[in-house]
Amino acid sequence: MGNICRSPTAEGVFAKLLKDQDLEHYFAIDSAGTHAHHIGEAPDLRAQKAASDRGVELSHLRARKVIMGDFEDFDYVLAMDDENYAILIDACPEQYKDKVRYFLDYAPHLGTREVPDPYFGGQYGFERVLDMVEEAASGFLSTLQKSGSIK
Repeated sequence: MGNICRSPTAEGVFAKLLKDQDLEHYFAIDSAGTHAHHIGEAPDLRAQKAASDRGVELSHLRARKVIMGDFEDFDYVLAMDDENYAILIDACPEQYKDKVRYFLDYAPHLGTREVPDPYFGGQYGFERVLDMVEEAASGFLSTLQKSGSIK
């Protein structure tokens, strides 16, 4: 929603995964929110701490809102939950709607499509988000590799 918890965590986790596998040159990654609550702000300090504890750096990221050009510029627009998915689908031009997907569709073994928002919870919520995002990031990369999109 505000691009300070889940989405930047996913961006950081996926960026680290790509760097660890020397694949970052194949990708342009950016996270964005569906609301303008936190534009220009760094990720939530609790998200940064939880990510840092796992070797993922988020402090350089800044919140932004999804713009119309994102639907054209990116091959995938990945939503964290039903509400954000609905907002993205409503905003998306018809010819790009197939790009909008749930991030957790790449981790079907988790049994949910929604990454819970940890903002109003305790530290455990941020750890849980990281666990889920790590699974989905690995699944997303694996899907891309299997499809031949990247080597």
